[in-house]
Amino acid sequence: MSEKMSEYILEMTNIEKQFPGVKALDKANLMLKKGSVHALMGENGAGKSTLMKCLFGVYVEDAGEIKIDGKPVRFTNPKQALDNGVAMVHQELNQVLRRSVMENLWLGRFIKKGGFIDDKKCYEETKKIFEDLDIDVDPKTIIGELSVSQRQMVEIAKAVSYDAKILVLDEPTSSLTKEEVGHLFRIINRLRDRGVGMVYISHKMEEILEISDDVTIMRDGKWIATKSAKDITMDEIIKLMVGRDLTERFPEKTNKPGEVLMKVEGLTGKYMPSCIDASFELRKGEVLGVAGLVGSRRTELLETIFGIAHRESGKIELHGKEIYNKDSRQAIKNGFALLTEERRATGIIPLQSITFNAVLANMKSYLKCGLLSTKKMEKDAKWVIDSMHVKTPSSKTHIKSLSGGNQQKVIIGRWLLTEPEVLLLDEPTRGIDVGAKFEIYQLINDLAAKGKGVMVVSSEMPELIGICDRILVMSNGRVAGILDMKKDYHGQEQEEIMRLAAKYI
Repeated sequence: MSEKMSEYILEMTNIEKQFPGVKALDKANLMLKKGSVHALMGENGAGKSTLMKCLFGVYVEDAGEIKIDGKPVRFTNPKQALDNGVAMVHQELNQVLRRSVMENLWLGRFIKKGGFIDDKKCYEETKKIFEDLDIDVDPKTIIGELSVSQRQMVEIAKAVSYDAKILVLDEPTSSLTKEEVGHLFRIINRLRDRGVGMVYISHKMEEILEISDDVTIMRDGKWIATKSAKDITMDEIIKLMVGRDLTERFPEKTNKPGEVLMKVEGLTGKYMPSCIDASFELRKGEVLGVAGLVGSRRTELLETIFGIAHRESGKIELHGKEIYNKDSRQAIKNGFALLTEERRATGIIPLQSITFNAVLANMKSYLKCGLLSTKKMEKDAKWVIDSMHVKTPSSKTHIKSLSGGNQQKVIIGRWLLTEPEVLLLDEPTRGIDVGAKFEIYQLINDLAAKGKGVMVVSSEMPELIGICDRILVMSNGRVAGILDMKKDYHGQEQEEIMRLAAKYI
């Protein structure tokens, strides 16, 4: 082995992986140094997660070689990977929500004494790991009672508990606040100082350049480039990812807000946490952003409007006529559509085809004499695939095999088939790459230009400022204020949003 190669704790060379109808990896490479953070970037569908799943034993590569500490390995299941010091924190958390934090941490490998589980020792070891990582969580707490960010930290602690020398973090900050991201970065820096090599997958450019030592870019399953993080810019990363220049992050706005489409007065949810006395207007052809800190109840506001969260008081008018969305079925009938925040948990049916997922909200229109018209369903599914530019081998492909961005496009297409007047979009670009984000921004703009009313919840303030006509700011369940983006805030829009977000805290 050459002296140069010996610096790498992990070497993945010429990795290939084929699925029915698609080549997911085509001679992909990744070289990870000991005690470094290596960002793995690319558009949705570029092959990042597939490459890491080959490393972790979820998939077995068809060709190529993987070496750890210079020795060839070929894992056929995750246990083999864990036993060899490779741990992975997946984007979608897989936890037993009704069991305790401690039980989730040691599941499948409980510390035993005399053939029985040693609860005391498990608790002590969990506390020791949490204290080492500055995680303030009681090991006996039921994990389903924790916030998503706390559950994310527990998952990272679990990976650390395996004494991993290679740690893969797949979109670890997608649900974290700025402060929580800072905490995560402190943990990452601590692990780096101990010699752990980390692969960091994220679509957040600012984070990548802040935390990484090296950056590898993939496109269409292929290795494109590896650069030192200090020697590459955000624009260069985007160009390598998408294979073209993106001169603008946001499309030109062509919509023109008109008359009031929806009026909300004193809307209050029945069960807490919920929105409280929310009043605002949504205009025809308007993109209305919804901003706020974690816990500000932005999602609850959309869910109460859509009828999947019970309303205590207040009213909603559409075209000047009062309507009542008692449930999602009634909401769809009244011309509403809701894109949920948790795409995989509440948005898709993973083991069903793209066709099934595309037509799911519009089933009544396919009924004829009590039978479903598969011909019409396939026709509409094809429209969704073509108009949303969904990358897929076939409409019969299981939606779970698509990238996050393509899954999101199918769901948006699903709702457009219902011909809604009001679209409620909750974090529509979470976990989606910069190229797919631009396409969704363009789609939102086009829908507004056709006279639809669009509400967009987002945790990314530049996104809201870039695509919205006005921004409604939530604070502790209340509407703290509404900012008109036509006004000149002298570049202080984010500061003004944060000021309002803290108004009722």
